[in-house]
Amino acid sequence: MAAPRSLVVDTGRLLTRDEEMNLGLTPGAEDSPTGKRYKEGKLPLSRWEFAAALGVFVVFTVGLFSIYLTMPAAEYGKLKLPRSLSDLRMLKDNIGTYAKVYPAKFILGYCSTYIFMQTFMIPGTIFMSLLAGALFGVFKGLILVVFNATAGASSCFFLSKLIGRPLVSWLWPEKLRFFQAEIAKRRDKLLNYMLFLRITPTLPNLFINLASPIVDIPFHIFFSATLVGLIPAAYITVKAGLALGELKSVKDLYDLKTLSVLFLIGFISILPTILKRKKIYE
Repeated sequence: MAAPRSLVVDTGRLLTRDEEMNLGLTPGAEDSPTGKRYKEGKLPLSRWEFAAALGVFVVFTVGLFSIYLTMPAAEYGKLKLPRSLSDLRMLKDNIGTYAKVYPAKFILGYCSTYIFMQTFMIPGTIFMSLLAGALFGVFKGLILVVFNATAGASSCFFLSKLIGRPLVSWLWPEKLRFFQAEIAKRRDKLLNYMLFLRITPTLPNLFINLASPIVDIPFHIFFSATLVGLIPAAYITVKAGLALGELKSVKDLYDLKTLSVLFLIGFISILPTILKRKKIYE
């Protein structure tokens, strides 16, 4: 019988059937048009996994709703998750006074919303980061964003640990294979590699949050890399919030100069790994 043709990018090594099954992949399934999806058009979650995910979502939703009920009255019709810069500017104008009058309650509602969005992969946290800068300035805004992003990523990590394996394997089979192979090669300097991934846009943060528990990244390394690695990008976003009226597009946040700086910082984070490999080679 021919060996499975599951090639891992950048390694030149074939995954065994046991490794494929550990990742939740169907051996040899890359030959199908769906590219290792379990079944075309069908989510791979079992009934238990779906029920667990739904239960967690309901608990978070009830908690978030309860927090909002304890907050002082406001014009709730004007409150909505921003989906564009124009939405964000309107939201800032509507809740600016509220945030000054009830800072503690507003921060509680802001943090709960941010963590909820991050946990359940709801797009729009970049607008929440810009809002933090616009309302609280760079220092307080940076603390808020890093805290919420780390808490939300950690919550997403444990949610993925519960039900994420079949879902990630279904959505990103090749990317998951690549990630697992890279992690396996860098076990001795895993924190440096995770810092590099967090600082640079090499892999989407959403994928990192979901895939990390599946490829057996220890939570303390995931947490440390997230807490430190998100600071540069969070600083850029929060600072941009100060000039919200001048910002024309979210894409303007990450121009060539900004990306170059992020990759430079990321390179510094993996420099110990490079020097160690060079020393061993010599």
